Amino acid sequence: MRACLIIPPASFLQDDWVFPPLGVLRVGAVLEEAGHEVVVVHGSDEIPSADVYGITATTPQMPAAMEERQGRTILGGAHATLVAASARRGSFRGVLALADLLANFSCVVAGDGELAIHDALAGGTGLLDADVEHSKYYVQNQDHLPLPARHLIDLDSYKYLIDGKRSTSMITQLGCPFGCGFCGGRYSRFYRRVRRRSIGAILREVEHLIDLGYEGIMFLDDELNIALDLVLLMERLENYHLALRGFARASLFTEQQANSMVKAGFKEILFGFESGSDRMLTNMQKGSVEDNTRAFQVAREAGLRVKALMSIGHPGESEETVKETAEWLLSQAPEEFDLTIVTPYPGSPYWDDADYTSNRWVYAAPGGDRLHQVDSNYLQESVWYKGVPGKYFSHVYTDHLTPADLVYLRDSTDTAVREVLYP
Repeated sequence: MRACLIIPPASFLQDDWVFPPLGVLRVGAVLEEAGHEVVVVHGSDEIPSADVYGITATTPQMPAAMEERQGRTILGGAHATLVAASARRGSFRGVLALADLLANFSCVVAGDGELAIHDALAGGTGLLDADVEHSKYYVQNQDHLPLPARHLIDLDSYKYLIDGKRSTSMITQLGCPFGCGFCGGRYSRFYRRVRRRSIGAILREVEHLIDLGYEGIMFLDDELNIALDLVLLMERLENYHLALRGFARASLFTEQQANSMVKAGFKEILFGFESGSDRMLTNMQKGSVEDNTRAFQVAREAGLRVKALMSIGHPGESEETVKETAEWLLSQAPEEFDLTIVTPYPGSPYWDDADYTSNRWVYAAPGGDRLHQVDSNYLQESVWYKGVPGKYFSHVYTDHLTPADLVYLRDSTDTAVREVLYP
């Protein structure tokens, strides 16, 4: 059977050609092992003829995914998984969103696609749910899967450098067990349960990337220091002399981790600090300013560059809390930062646990601060949380700030902090 796997364009990104689509390439590898012919299309207007089409899409890619439908079409990826997780909990919004997907696609796969794709190709319809306990599609042992089939794409089309070295991405473990209110997948087994790969399997993929001519790796794990034996992996990576970059969780970050990462070749670490306001961090259920400052200083003292990932628009956000975020950035002076407006997606507490009242959806944080949400049709409107600076819009507002206020504060804060840190 000839299968065409499609990654819709992500026009909301500054550059859609940075990291190869590893999830699709893993499914492609499994299909090739089973004897199928596989074609991968990324952001192209020309879709080749095939027996079946598989589309992967994040939530903001869904309008483009709707346009890419061809014949028998299977939908998988983040949006399908998050919507199914929301519907499984009985969320009214989630149930409606899942019904929309099932009405528009021949088959919907939630969670792991590597095993479910076989039944989907064989004529499966409706929801194939790999995101539930004891599902036959759930991949417990990641080591049994083939490496992503990177030969199915033009790797030279993806441009990414770490300290001037040709680099690409890989993943060492799946899942994050924490409960941040803004994060999709907090009620999903696929996204919530940590599934580690063995260090041997990780190193085999590292060596494969070196054979492909790469000198650097961006680790796309949610946080490298969640469950992986990070220090042991770093010790093994020292022998490869690579330029490395990746994410870590601030509250778990230690001096030992930082020093081992530097020895392994890490140049930069990214932390989801999110806010300089303890009130906002409490409302989103993510650490404290003290945790963030400590992790920042640990990384800096070890010699790591730091990229701070920040967001505004959380429950109870005000001009004062945004100012606290700006002041924290200025006090720490990261080498780079992102500042985005939070966008609630299906499967996140902000979205799933919101109540419909007075003609709008409202999420209440444990302390009572509220987040108001503009309802969106994800199949028609590209709703993104991170895009091109200067072109932001807000799908949320608080008791203190309107959507227009949040856009103004995001843009003005970003500009003001950059003018000081990077004149």
